[in-house]
Amino acid sequence: MCGITGLFDTRGTRPIDRAALARMNDAQFHRGPDEGALHVEPGLGFGHRRLSIIDIATGQQPLHSVDGSVCLVFNGEIYNYRELMAELQAAGHRFATKSDSEVIVNAWQAWGEDCVKRLRGMFAFVLWDRAKQTLFMARDRLGVKPMFYALLDDGQLAFGSELKTLLVHGGLRRDVDPLAIEEYFALGYVAEPRTIFKQAKKLSPGHLLVWRRGEREPEPRCWWDVHFSLGNPIGVHEACEELRRRLAESVKLRLISEVPLGAFLSGGVDSSAVVATMAGLSDAPVRTCSIAFDDPQFNESAFAQKVAERYRTDHHVETVVSDDYDLIDTLAHLYDEPYADSSAIPTYRVCQLARQRVTVALSGDGGDESFGGYRRYRLHLMEERMRSALPAALRRPLFGALGRLYPKADWAPRVFRAKTTFEGMARSAVEAYFHSMSIFRGPMREQLFSAGLKRALGGYSAQQVFERHAREARTDDALALIQYLDLKTYLVGDINTKVDRASMAHSLEVREPLMDHKLVEWLATLPSNLKVRGQEGKYLLKKAMEPALPSDVLYRPKMGFAVPLARWFRGPLKTRVREALLGPTLLGTGWFDETYLRHLLGAHDNGTRDYSAPLWTLVMFEAFLRQGVEQRAMPAAAVPTAATVVA
Repeated sequence: MCGITGLFDTRGTRPIDRAALARMNDAQFHRGPDEGALHVEPGLGFGHRRLSIIDIATGQQPLHSVDGSVCLVFNGEIYNYRELMAELQAAGHRFATKSDSEVIVNAWQAWGEDCVKRLRGMFAFVLWDRAKQTLFMARDRLGVKPMFYALLDDGQLAFGSELKTLLVHGGLRRDVDPLAIEEYFALGYVAEPRTIFKQAKKLSPGHLLVWRRGEREPEPRCWWDVHFSLGNPIGVHEACEELRRRLAESVKLRLISEVPLGAFLSGGVDSSAVVATMAGLSDAPVRTCSIAFDDPQFNESAFAQKVAERYRTDHHVETVVSDDYDLIDTLAHLYDEPYADSSAIPTYRVCQLARQRVTVALSGDGGDESFGGYRRYRLHLMEERMRSALPAALRRPLFGALGRLYPKADWAPRVFRAKTTFEGMARSAVEAYFHSMSIFRGPMREQLFSAGLKRALGGYSAQQVFERHAREARTDDALALIQYLDLKTYLVGDINTKVDRASMAHSLEVREPLMDHKLVEWLATLPSNLKVRGQEGKYLLKKAMEPALPSDVLYRPKMGFAVPLARWFRGPLKTRVREALLGPTLLGTGWFDETYLRHLLGAHDNGTRDYSAPLWTLVMFEAFLRQGVEQRAMPAAAVPTAATVVA
């Protein structure tokens, strides 16, 4: 696990500014504190920060092919590298190291752009083929590892593992993208391929970019997608056996390491399944770590303890006080662009705890998306059955009117929120799912944004992100469609972003066996009733793990990794939230309606609404602006380019 960065002159071979490249590389020191190096040649510069995991002695980067014609910088792990190395050696390719990095170089020389299809793992890499005058950039199938890039005004392509590497270069225009603001306040993150800045982009998961020097800017191309065929005729018993076999294979691949390795153990189904599988593959006790909360409402540590005792793991627990809100500014710095998932706080803490004992940790991330674990899936399926029973011509006006008239009970469990259900019933499946996933829903964003910002949006809605992916889903199955949407949006923009930045802040590598692409592809062949059956989510995973895990771990209600935002904002953070929303940083942009901001604060303070998630979203946006955005007053009709980041 590492950090990569670089500069590529797309027009010719002008000298690379080595000092700028060094700044870019140093900005991500936390991603690779063990070693750092630069490679500079005419028109090209690569930088690398290394966290040594595999082939510690000889796996340094930037790495060159034996013949010197190809240079690589790589972030991630290729779990099938030994198998590929043997195949490539048999075909006559030579290796100077035992690293998975050199496998990529030889795979490129053997198979060209198709090399990515042979790689099993998490990765983002860039290589330069001098003979072909070609730069090749690729990102893994599910977006576990990040990749940012920007074509600068002078014709240089800048790239890096984190947006901060581009920001410190000095050549990036810092104009904030109004469409990114819309996406952030709807989703809590800026969706791929957009970033908060107009000039910078993210390479989308399962995409590659091939740039031949002297050519115009190419479009990224998709090289992998998942297809929910759902036609596998396998029975439940056979599916359980096959799942256990595939999970064991995925976990075993991720145990390859030359440094201490362990696992997160939250007490939920996913992490417990990973730990149970690890224990069956290891002769030594598995190192596990958990975060406990002093607030019983959020504390799952007792269930984690049950699993730890059952498998005699080397278990370590640390209690986090429920008022652990001092990380707001730290998180804003880590994420570089607005990010609103408050579970980033405990995620940061559990990574901090794990790094005290291990360098690599396995997690259960990705299980909810592939196995059908989210409660919102069951609600969506219930609404879909109701939607299919009524024609749209009747359903839209009827439920639209009920949604407008019915008072929303914010305090009630989601399934009983009649207003939300009525509003969802008036929409199509994609519209309804986007609505349920939105932090600031459409009518709220309409009130939140100023007239100037709305003009700058030009009618754009973040719903278009979901609609774009839905067109590629190739399924009309209600569950498969929203699983696909989550794999393309929430998993990448929220979960993977959160874990990558929180773990790398502590120089910790996190591996996700439930995101193994072969496992994901197989699960996509199974019928949806093996994932959600009645009111039971993750049906197949739970049935498969019944011999290995206690029933109350498998079948208890899902808690999640939450923090008590509502209480914070009515108590110890009340003044800070008010200062953030009504202070000069946020209001100085001219992007927000002050009257509506005051409404959000007042309604939350007096308990008539629980606006904790929208308020947190605003607080984190203000923290992002304050971390490095220079404010100038914005005229009512202006587009939101008046706020520019300063390094």
